[in-house]
Amino acid sequence: MSSAAQTTLRLSSPLEHVFPRLTPEQIARIAAHGRRRRVEPGEILLEPGDSPRIFVITAGSVETLKVAGEVEEIIVVHSVGSFTGEMAILSGRRGLARTRAKEAGEVIEVDRPQIMAMVQTDSELSDILLRAFILRRLELIARGSSDVVLLGSRHSAGTLRIKEFLTKNGHPLSYIDLEQDAEAQEFLDRFHITVAEVPVLICGGRTVLRNPSNQQIADCLGLNAPIDHEQVRDTIVVGAGPAGLAAAVYGASEGLDVLVLESTAPGGQAGSSSRIENYLGFPMGISGQELAGRAYSQAQKFGAQVTVAKGARALRCVRRPYSIELEDGSAVPARTIVIATGASYRKLGVAGLARFEGAGVYYGATAMEAQLCRGEEVIIVGGGNSAGQAAVFLSPSVRRVKMLVRGAGLAETMSRYLIRRIEQAPNIELWTRAEIVELEGSDRLEAVRWRDNQTMAVERSEIGNLFVMTGAEPATSWLDGCVVRDEKGFIKTGPDLTREDLRAAEWPLPRAPHLLETSLPGVFAVGDVRSGNQKRVASAVGEGSTAIALVHQVLKE
Repeated sequence: MSSAAQTTLRLSSPLEHVFPRLTPEQIARIAAHGRRRRVEPGEILLEPGDSPRIFVITAGSVETLKVAGEVEEIIVVHSVGSFTGEMAILSGRRGLARTRAKEAGEVIEVDRPQIMAMVQTDSELSDILLRAFILRRLELIARGSSDVVLLGSRHSAGTLRIKEFLTKNGHPLSYIDLEQDAEAQEFLDRFHITVAEVPVLICGGRTVLRNPSNQQIADCLGLNAPIDHEQVRDTIVVGAGPAGLAAAVYGASEGLDVLVLESTAPGGQAGSSSRIENYLGFPMGISGQELAGRAYSQAQKFGAQVTVAKGARALRCVRRPYSIELEDGSAVPARTIVIATGASYRKLGVAGLARFEGAGVYYGATAMEAQLCRGEEVIIVGGGNSAGQAAVFLSPSVRRVKMLVRGAGLAETMSRYLIRRIEQAPNIELWTRAEIVELEGSDRLEAVRWRDNQTMAVERSEIGNLFVMTGAEPATSWLDGCVVRDEKGFIKTGPDLTREDLRAAEWPLPRAPHLLETSLPGVFAVGDVRSGNQKRVASAVGEGSTAIALVHQVLKE
C-alpha cells in the first residue's frame, strides 16, 4: 500500500503507514457511510472547532494546515486514496487543524456518527483508521523516532511488560499514557477496546495488536531469524544472561555453530540491575542492560544466532544428539548444550502478590520503574547486592526508600561499597528483622503492612511501590528427568556430583564429568542456575567462557 500524501512533518514511521493509500474496494466501503461532493480550489472543508469528520480524496488534492492567527503551516497534502483526520475525530473534541481543497476534485465526506458505525462493523478499516490516527497524533505531539507505538497505563502490568520487553531488546518505542491523554482513552472506547485488551501496540507502523504476548511482538517486528529445525548445532545455549551470552560470544568467535534461545530478552537477572560498579574494566559502573546489549551485539557479530521470546519447554535427553523442545512444540537438535537459564527472585509468601505484579510490585529497578515511582516512597525487600544497587539508584528520584531485611544487617550479604552508600543516603531507611505480611489495593498496590519480628508489631504504610529482591529460584523445571539437581533445584555439576548421583543418572562414560558438566554428558550448566554459583556477573561470564573450552573437548570425543 503506497503513500498518497506529502507532509512537512519529520515522520518517525514510514509515510505510507501514517498516510496510507486506500484501495478502490476500501473506498467503496467507506462511500457507503458518507456522501460524495465536488470541491473547488481554496474551498475550506473544515475549520478547527467544526463538527469532526473526515474526507477521503477520490480526485484532486486536499491540504491539512496548522493555523496560528493569520499564519498557516502546511502539515500534509492528501492526494487520491488518502484520508484526513486524527484522534480528535473519534473523541469528538475540537480539531487542531484546517482542511482545505488544494485543487478541484472530489471527496467522500464522512461525519463522526458514520465513522463510529464503520469502525464497529468493518475490522479491516477499523485497524487502518486506528493505526493512522494514532500515528498522526503521535507525530503531532510526540515526534518520536520509533516504528512502535504503545497506548497503555502506568497502572497496567501489561504496559510495563511490553515496555520492558522492547527496551531490553534494544527496540525504541513511543508511548501514549491513557492517564495523561484523555482523548486516548475515549479513542480506545470508540473502538470497543476493553480493559483486557489494553495495552494496544502499533507494531512496525503496520499491525494493530491488542495486549500482545512477547512472542507476538517479536514475530511482528521480525526480531528473530527463522530457525532451521533440521540443522544439528554444535551447541545450543539456553538463556541469554551474562553466562549464556559469554558462552555465545566465545563459542561463535571460535568457529562453533551456536544458537541461543532466550525466553524474554538478553540480560537475565543482571539486566534488571541499574548499575554494576564492581565489574572488572568499568570503574564508573555499567547498567546490566547496557552490558547485556554489548554482549548481545558481540555474539551476533561473531555469527551466533540469538532468538528472543522463545523459551525452552523441555530437554529431550533420551538419545543423542539431544534436542531442545520449544514452547510451540517444535524441537532443535545439538551436539552439546549449555544451560544458562538463571534464576528469578523468590516471590514473597503474601496473599494477592500476583495481582500487583507490574502494578506496584516490581522485580527490577531500571529507569522505567524509577519513572513510575518518582517523588513517591518505595519499599525494597532484600539484603543482597541487587537490593543495594536498587536502593542507591532509586534514592535520588524518590522521596524515601525503606529497605526491609529479615536478618540483623547487611554485612554478610552485601558488598561494603554499597553498604557505605546506603548509610550515607539521607532518605534510605534500613529495617532489620522485618518482613512483609500483607498487601492492600484494588487495581494496583496502595498500602503495605510489615512486621517487626523482634517486637511482633505490625506497621502499615500507604506505599504503592514494592521492589522484591530476595533469594533466587532456579529456572530448572523444564529439565525434569534429565539432570541431577540439589535440594533447592539448582543443577549439580562436575565435582559436586557424587558417585550416587552418577550411578542414579546412569553416567555412561569412563571419565568423570568435566568441571561444569551435568550428570548428562555434553550438557553444561553455568551462571545462577548452577549449584554453588557465586552470584556475581564476573563469575557468570567466566563460567560461560570456560564451558566453551569444555564443549570443544566433548566435540572431539
